[in-house]
This record gives sequence, C-alpha cells and structure tokens, in this order.
Amino acid sequence: MEVTERDRLRTVSRKVRESILETVWKAGAGHLGGSLSQVEVLVALYFRALRIDPTRPDWPERDRFVLSKGHGGLGLACVLAERGFLPQAELQEFGKTGHRLGMHLDHTKVPGVEVSTGSLGHGLGVAVGMALGAKLQRLPWRTFCLLSDGELYEGSTWEAAMAAGGFGLTRLTLIVDRNRRTMDGDTEALLPLEPIAGKLAAFGWRAREIDGHDLEAIASSLEEPEDLRRPTAIIAQTIKGKGVDFMEGESRWHYGALDSADHARALASLGRGT
Repeated sequence: MEVTERDRLRTVSRKVRESILETVWKAGAGHLGGSLSQVEVLVALYFRALRIDPTRPDWPERDRFVLSKGHGGLGLACVLAERGFLPQAELQEFGKTGHRLGMHLDHTKVPGVEVSTGSLGHGLGVAVGMALGAKLQRLPWRTFCLLSDGELYEGSTWEAAMAAGGFGLTRLTLIVDRNRRTMDGDTEALLPLEPIAGKLAAFGWRAREIDGHDLEAIASSLEEPEDLRRPTAIIAQTIKGKGVDFMEGESRWHYGALDSADHARALASLGRGT
C-alpha cells in the first residue's frame, strides 16, 4: 500500500471515530466499544476492498457485506455516511423514534445495508447462503461477513462455518472482530474461545490472525487471491473502544452515554478539541 493511500484511510478512520462519538453524543447513548473496535476493518472494506457504488446501492454485481454484529450499526452508519450512501447530516437523527437510522440498521430503510441484524449468531449463516447462491449461479461477486467474537459462543455460527467449509465457498470471507470483550467481561475469563484460527481451520477454512487496526494488514488480507478450495477467515485482533483512552479494553463501554466531560475527553483523546 502506498503511503498516500495509507494516510487517506487513516484520515477516514479518524473521521469515522469522531462521527461515532458525535452521533452518540446527539443520540444520548449507543454501542460505543464495538463500534470503535471495528473502524479500520469497515474502512478497509468500504473504501478499498468492496466492489460497490454508493449511487447504485442495489447494483446487481456489487459485493455483499453482512454486519453480523448488528450492535455495530452505529459504526457502520458513520462509514456509510462517509462513503456517500447517506447524508452526513442524517447521523444527527440516529436512534431517534421514527427515524430510519435505528440502533440496529434495517436493510429495507438504509441504503448500503444488505441484511437487518442484531440477534447475534445469524449473520454468518446468511452470508453462507449468499455465497452459496452466487456459486450455484456462477455470479462474480464476493461475500464478506463481520462477526463479534462473542458470536462464537453461538452454535449457529459453527453450523454456518461447517457448511461454508463443506460447500467450498471460496468467495466468502469472514472477519472476526476479536476485541476479547463482551458486555459481561473478558471472553477468555468467561469461557475461552481460543484457538479460534485452529477451530476454523478444522472446519475447512483458510484462517489467519492479523492486527485489526493495521490498515495495510487488513487490506492485504481482504485482497489476497481467493483460495481455490476454502473460504477465508481473518481473525482481526482489536481493542474494544479503540482510540479513546478511557474506553479502551473496558467492557462497561460496550453500550453507554457520554456526558459533557466524557464527550470532551473522548474527542481530545482522538486529537480533536471541542
């Protein structure tokens, strides 16, 4: 990746984080921790890897993206606005009664959203169905799915993983937002998930671990030539609340509100004054 491209994506990532904080500030509350941890992954997808057209969100040849961790809709809405799917001003209405930008995004109302998600553990199954449909119809688009690591506690996730490996869905890419924090605490203290890569490999996936905040590593992994036999899994090691010093690694910021002091502190942590 050229330096100018890396700097461009870093700038977008910073803007998205600021948008997340401002959106929650105006909404009154939101899922901050997991929205902040997924920023670089979403930016690498929407500003580099995905074959999409914001002016034609229903373009038949577009790549498909499923945000299985529906509580990350706050972050996705900010990315969609930055990419041109939504007016930036519309973020000010996020989470308000009657507005199309709800806490979990509705695919029938929000352009650029493929699937309505929120009940965890279902997104990968939907993505498997999309990828299988494309394979059977010999269609060229790729399917990407972003999971929270907490969704790996769901049996439905592993049923979908088994199906993807068994069907040889080579144009399917799974990304796990491995921030190691659920709303109840550290995953490895609650019930260990590791070795995630080894488990997915046993289900027939090409699996690898990367730094989920390294834009070059993410882009390289997303753009790697497809394996001719297996789907691809990327375990992105991230930090819950990334970018805001007092939120990083703290489960209590899974969902929360910002008072005036928190708002100012959070923006200052990102390097911006109020």
